[in-house]
Amino acid sequence: MKQLVIAEKPSVARDLAKVLGATKKTKNYIEGDKYIVTWALGHLLSLKMPEDYNKDWAEWNMNTLPMIPERVGIKPLPKTRPQLKAISQLANRKDVSGAIIATDAGREGELVARWILQYVKFKKPVKRLWISSQTDKAIKQGFKQLRPSKEYDNLYYSAVARAEADWLVGLNVTRSLTVKYKDSLSAGRVQTPTLAMVRQQEEVIEKFRPETYFTLDAEYDGVIGHLQLKNPRQYKERQALEDLVASFDGKSLIVEEIQVKEKTEYAPLPYDLTEIQREANQRYQYSAKKTLSIIQRLYETHKIVTYPRTDSKHLTTDMKSTMKERLTAVTQMSPELVKRLVKDGAVVKQQKVFQNAKVTDHHGLIPTEQSARLEKLDNDEVKIYRMIVERFLGLFLPPYKVSIETITAKVDQSTFVFKQQRVLETGWKQVEEAAKQSVVFKKGTAIKVVYKINKQLTTPPNPLSEGTLLGKMEKHNLGTPATRAEIIEKLISSDLIERQTNCLVVTAKGKQLLQLVNPSLVTPELTQQWELSLEKIANGDLKHQVFIKDIEKETTRLVKEIKMSEEKYVDHSLTNKTCPDCGSQLKEKNTRDGKIYVCSSETCHYKRRKDPKVSNKRCPQCKKKMMILENKNGSYFKCGGCQYTEKMQSGSKGKKKISKHEERKLIKKYNQAEEMESPLAAALKAAMKED
Repeated sequence: MKQLVIAEKPSVARDLAKVLGATKKTKNYIEGDKYIVTWALGHLLSLKMPEDYNKDWAEWNMNTLPMIPERVGIKPLPKTRPQLKAISQLANRKDVSGAIIATDAGREGELVARWILQYVKFKKPVKRLWISSQTDKAIKQGFKQLRPSKEYDNLYYSAVARAEADWLVGLNVTRSLTVKYKDSLSAGRVQTPTLAMVRQQEEVIEKFRPETYFTLDAEYDGVIGHLQLKNPRQYKERQALEDLVASFDGKSLIVEEIQVKEKTEYAPLPYDLTEIQREANQRYQYSAKKTLSIIQRLYETHKIVTYPRTDSKHLTTDMKSTMKERLTAVTQMSPELVKRLVKDGAVVKQQKVFQNAKVTDHHGLIPTEQSARLEKLDNDEVKIYRMIVERFLGLFLPPYKVSIETITAKVDQSTFVFKQQRVLETGWKQVEEAAKQSVVFKKGTAIKVVYKINKQLTTPPNPLSEGTLLGKMEKHNLGTPATRAEIIEKLISSDLIERQTNCLVVTAKGKQLLQLVNPSLVTPELTQQWELSLEKIANGDLKHQVFIKDIEKETTRLVKEIKMSEEKYVDHSLTNKTCPDCGSQLKEKNTRDGKIYVCSSETCHYKRRKDPKVSNKRCPQCKKKMMILENKNGSYFKCGGCQYTEKMQSGSKGKKKISKHEERKLIKKYNQAEEMESPLAAALKAAMKED
């Protein structure tokens, strides 16, 4: 008899099959003597859409809202039906005695496999593979420690509850707003409070007014002492401080107190997903989605880091025995340091990293026991891998220690505080600090100082970047480490926020949405409460049916609020340009490929680029990059500099220059077909005039 192993992706299935000795490859599975390894393609099934429950729900109509199914169901995704059918056939084979869930060890991975087993009506025993790295060693060990799938039932119920809650709130609120205000307005239990956080920071910046103030320093032998004030911005006029300094004339600054403290700073713990996304955004301006994608490759393809979608920074105590092997595996990243650490016994100095109680589904993000083949990593992968390795190496290094001397000195009623520090041990920071001679202060002595008045200007807070937004989402428990990047991308694709350099900006549409959507969805409290409920379900402290009943009531209330709202909506994406097909106004829309114009009519499908697309093809005359001008009549290369035109041809014939006669004929054709503001018509007209 054989076990049916269900992996989440084909690449993971191949790794499992290799370890399990399955070698017979087919289109949909890999078979061996004891195991048949098959795979999902991400999700093979999803929750049914409204029209699957009720034909009346197919039409977007306010009278049909809220849509609350009596019983939630699932259905196959159209593009992955063949794979689902293949798994169903395998599940029903007489030589298959049970199944092993080998999808990602987390909430979403559990949902992927359970929905498949539910859909194919699998009644045989099911076990769970739970591993945190994809190395051969981890896979072998994991298969020796398979657990009954029943132990993960609560995790599955939590995943189902999250999916159903998002369906109920997201679809109903989005449809209500879209129908009422006649524009695509996307809202949800997590994305809307996330959007609000970005807007709140913008409002703080908009209300900010710069303020000038003055401070006073005293310098003694190169050490700066600051005048202590209850309000650091107390002095608005320079003259007030000049008068104060004048009152010190002929008086000494007396050292009243000297305090010396040693500060010990231990190495930071390993990354969880949110922290490495934040830091990668700060260091390299990577989006949260890009960072997750890179770590996923390091985990799945290269097998050199552990499971990325973790919310823990700690390790379990049973991992102590693996630390030396992991340390040796990263030798090439820092050869001298690693060799020294191994020689010293590979002792973990940061012992508080080992805390079983603080490890949830997965431990912190660290290297595996497998050495990286650096020549196979791209530049982005090397950067992220180095970040993970550096954090890991810090665990083996002693703490950073400094001695901080605080000197308090007074003249009249004014107090100045001087500080100087001396590095006692560089420890995990591994920095070479220039030797600096400390200035000697003695209690009770008078010191001769130079006073300096400084002009200061308050500065506004920075707008939120993806990194700082991720930190706020984590603080308010919005989403999970696995879903936060996806939420940010959804806000961008919905035209609610835009990326500008390294910050996020709410669009005019996003600002309006926050005025139109229910107040309870704007603040994070309600969503935070729901996320805590999902955790309770995962821990077995709350029934998922009870949670969904509450969500249904909340959905009804949210829809009712929108129906009764008297707020007005102005579509700022509408332009003064008209559609050449139906005469409706054109809307400006952001896409990955740049800005485009689309028709505002629901029944018309006209669209075109706002600006011509620039190709990599160089003009043979002036060597500038040429534009690609597109129209229903065809596509053409056009040089914006010298107006050289070249016909674009497909197939093996290549590209050839069009004749003057063809060019004039095309210009005449486009002049008739295109409206006045079209970039294509304008470019062709300019060419005709020059000729």
